[in-house]
Amino acid sequence: MRTQNTFSILFLVKKSKAISDEAPLYARITVNSKRVDISLKRRIPLLLWDVKKKKAKGTSNEAKQINEYLKQVQTQLFQCYQDLKFKRELITAKLIKANYLGEGGNSKTLQNLLEYHNNKTQKTLAKGTLRNFGVTEGYINRYLNNVLKTSDIYLKDLNFKFISDFANFLHTYWPKGHHKAMSNNTVMKHVQRFRKIVTLGYHIEWIERDPFVRWKPTYEKRERPFLTENELSNIETYNFPIARLERVRDLFIFSCYTGIAYIDIMNLTSNNILKGIDGNDWIFTNRQKTKSSVKVPLLRKSKELLIKYENHPMTEITGTLFPVITNEKVNLYLKEIAEACGLKKNLTFHMARHTFATTVTLSNGVPIETVSKLLGHSKIASTQVYARVVERKISEDMKALRNKIEALDKNELRISHNT
Repeated sequence: MRTQNTFSILFLVKKSKAISDEAPLYARITVNSKRVDISLKRRIPLLLWDVKKKKAKGTSNEAKQINEYLKQVQTQLFQCYQDLKFKRELITAKLIKANYLGEGGNSKTLQNLLEYHNNKTQKTLAKGTLRNFGVTEGYINRYLNNVLKTSDIYLKDLNFKFISDFANFLHTYWPKGHHKAMSNNTVMKHVQRFRKIVTLGYHIEWIERDPFVRWKPTYEKRERPFLTENELSNIETYNFPIARLERVRDLFIFSCYTGIAYIDIMNLTSNNILKGIDGNDWIFTNRQKTKSSVKVPLLRKSKELLIKYENHPMTEITGTLFPVITNEKVNLYLKEIAEACGLKKNLTFHMARHTFATTVTLSNGVPIETVSKLLGHSKIASTQVYARVVERKISEDMKALRNKIEALDKNELRISHNT
């Protein structure tokens, strides 16, 4: 293996490209017998060029200016060589030329990275996730244009201050059509997505130092809304005279008893129903959002809903287990359902998933590890947001135990008095 590189710089004029007896100046870099030429974007009279000494001859002002310029170019090229050597990187004539012309890694910009990230994730992330990254990218560009008064910056200029100022910009930005400014957690989500993009740039070595290394996100704790047992029962038993509301209610209830998200329910077919380890019917699918595997045993109520739509005209056309409907219409109709049932909560389809995690499973003593698997969470921490339900269950169990002990104590006391 070669441990030493041969490196040389010389200057030349190309007579073949001469115009009116003036030829363009070039710098020739040679590394390990491989060479490249760099146009210096400058011309010199052929009579002024010393072919042997590779510089302008004479003491005229023009000759002095040209030779001074050649010295500067030589110093810059040598520095590019030294930089590669210091970083223990591969040294080639082409890389030295690229660094000199500003085409090396240090010249990559934020827009270059955003484009690379978009191309890389186009076929690997779910549509919803891609849409979210698109929104974050839009805010990055607004920050560049509105605050920094530019359309792009070099990645080498990304630093902690840029991140902090971007976060402050989001805190004060009022999105068009929104009734209020962004919440702190929404801001943190956008910064988190930006961090993933920047981390990609760090991993592919477009960024030398991770500007997020000292960044600490601050999330406000929020409880996930869910339906209580009574609220769930009210929606289940309500008789809807309008067919579209009944269909959306059934989709919602199915999610309450399976924990399956809206988009994944829409994709379910009879192929997703298989016999589980216990010999009963299970749903086997993959979450579109995370691609993680989900296996859910079917409870009686969810089975009844599948039977209800087994021969439905709409499902026979689509081949799905339930009638297909857009997410926008589902959440719109859920508002009507909530009003009809006298529910004061802001009913959304995702609340069904939370209800499954809390009211249906954790509140009935299902271990959090099992619930995590049923929800398709890759980390138990994602499921621990529902831990307050576990605490409530513990409180109720301990209250029952306390009452039982007190009853036993009273009984013993009564027996001792009688004796």
